Amino acid sequence: MDSKFVIYNTQSRKKEIFTPIHPGAVGMYVCGPTVYGDAHLGHARPAITFDILFRYLKHLGLKVRYVRNITDVGHLVNDGDEGEDKIAKKAKLDALEPMEVVQQYTNSYHKNMNDLNVLPPSIEPTATGHIIEQIEVISQLVEKGFAYVSNGSVYFDVRKYASVHSYGELSGRKIEDMLVNTRELDGQSEKRFGLDFALWKNAQPEHIMRWPSPWGEGFPGWHTECTAMSSKYLGDQFDIHGGGMDLMFPHHEAELAQAKACHGHNHVNYWMHNNMITINGQKMGKSLGNFITLDQLFEGKHALLEQAYDPMTIRFFILQAHYRSPLDFSNSALQAAEKGYQRLMQAIQNIEHLTPSKNATVDIEALRNKCYDAINDDLNTPILIAHLFDGVKTINLIKEGTQKATQKDIDQLKELFNHLAIEILGLQPHIEGDQQADVLSNVMDLLLDIRSEAKTNKDWATSDKIRDQLKAAGLVIKDTKDGAEWHIQ
Repeated sequence: MDSKFVIYNTQSRKKEIFTPIHPGAVGMYVCGPTVYGDAHLGHARPAITFDILFRYLKHLGLKVRYVRNITDVGHLVNDGDEGEDKIAKKAKLDALEPMEVVQQYTNSYHKNMNDLNVLPPSIEPTATGHIIEQIEVISQLVEKGFAYVSNGSVYFDVRKYASVHSYGELSGRKIEDMLVNTRELDGQSEKRFGLDFALWKNAQPEHIMRWPSPWGEGFPGWHTECTAMSSKYLGDQFDIHGGGMDLMFPHHEAELAQAKACHGHNHVNYWMHNNMITINGQKMGKSLGNFITLDQLFEGKHALLEQAYDPMTIRFFILQAHYRSPLDFSNSALQAAEKGYQRLMQAIQNIEHLTPSKNATVDIEALRNKCYDAINDDLNTPILIAHLFDGVKTINLIKEGTQKATQKDIDQLKELFNHLAIEILGLQPHIEGDQQADVLSNVMDLLLDIRSEAKTNKDWATSDKIRDQLKAAGLVIKDTKDGAEWHIQ
């Protein structure tokens, strides 16, 4: 374990050296999607952010149990305690069973994550698969006096909790400030207090997703599921809880309060939150109707898109900003990411063709230290990528003969890029042997042969035409003493 690895803890609002509760092992829980629609660019950010963390912890030699849930019940349309269940609403619209909706969008989410090279979690529990555990959590809260039953529903008693613990400590909110923005109860409400939130909701006759409970037929509250599932698989105290910044309140604040009311202590040592992807400064999301699905990005089928973008371009785009910084969508940013990704992959291929020297003029160890300093500093992927591009310059200079590297240096470069770019950042190179790559390679060999013959025959017009038109298509030819070489711009 590298003691220098620090992460920003949302709860303490500072960077802290990461020290696992159990030496050599890490428990990590991340809130997954509510599966009622296709995954969009906003869903890709937390998935990739915590995939990097998962990969890096394993790279450090730690055994990681990574739990990422699927929400398939209880998430209501306004993210609160009123309205229809998002999945039930979609099921009615499409004349499907709710579990058909869940299966359809869980499958498409998994496909998108695979395309983005996001590793599957160790455990992927569903809310509907853990109704018993949620009822048990709610029963404990009622027994301890932190929850009350009202007309067949059960609510968390925020005032009772706040008399013992601090409600709002994760998000930095104060109860008195929250009350200013909370509407007065009208006397018809089941709640005692405006900030109380549902742990279990009594199912009305028209509600199609329902289960028996000690309080009558109903369904669990959105916040309850993560408390129940995280404690089942990671215990009543674990290392890391992650998710998008938009979940910090009320979802994660409610999770923290429920767990603390049950166990009497914080159940999470490090809270981590990624920032949002925006379009023109506004959060991307289904509720705002300004989202671009991942399939649309991959296929180029959206009015805001100028072209299709490869999944690795999307991954590289997301990694170019620090996970705690906002990231604004634009075609120009995605096109720049596409070029950057291609340059990086080309450099990794070039390492295989470097010629070693007896002496070296490069310092690979210094480059390695800078790269690891960046990733150890709260997963600072943009700084890491900047240092990797310093390495790209070094590779190109060695290839040109301007710099010299020993075989040991070349081996260290290869290991460094494999560990950081491929293993940790999860960027997949173009696989040799891929059918399209083979076709392109064969076509380029043919064109370079034709160009070579033209040069031999002093047919400069044909030679220059091949070079210039290939450059316009994004393929650069470089003449060397050993013959012509080509690469993608």
